[in-house]
Amino acid sequence: MSIALRAVAGSCLLTLLLGAGACDSGTSTTAAPPVASSSAAGFFGGTDLAWVEITIAMNEQLLPLLDLAPTHASDPGLRSLAAEVKTTHEQELSTLRGLHDEARLPAENPHKGMPMPGMVTPEQVTQAAAAQGAAFDKLLAQHLKAHLEQGVKLAESEGKAGLEPRTKDLAAQVLAGCRQFLAQLPATKFSGK
Repeated sequence: MSIALRAVAGSCLLTLLLGAGACDSGTSTTAAPPVASSSAAGFFGGTDLAWVEITIAMNEQLLPLLDLAPTHASDPGLRSLAAEVKTTHEQELSTLRGLHDEARLPAENPHKGMPMPGMVTPEQVTQAAAAQGAAFDKLLAQHLKAHLEQGVKLAESEGKAGLEPRTKDLAAQVLAGCRQFLAQLPATKFSGK
């Protein structure tokens, strides 16, 4: 299988995991051939490239929701969890952006604003901003749960199909973090059950 074809296959795999339904290798920037790096593997594969871009977009779009927690949430545990997730995601973003730049991915992220499982939309942030107390807590918990569950799926995919060692290591850290945060999230308290 050629390097370019592997890149397209990796991008398609992540697209399927996201539930996007289709893979158009003609327009996706993640379908570009892997770029040389200083890593032991020597290049970023298609899954690596797609995972970096998707994770950047997901983390960036979650942050505005997390920013609301200190003033809108009534549950102290949920406020604390939101602060912890925010700190972790900001640290991850720093590393992800470094990998993004090293891989010479385009400045415009094709996944930003893309409707996909776990992606917090600007409309959802607006809805949450209009809520206070228990109503906000419920929205925050639901969006955070979806985000973290999708983060687990994506990180597992990178762990299985990724090629670039530092990207795979970061995915393993993201996977552990998402699982830890999910365990801390009071699943039924805010689900309306």
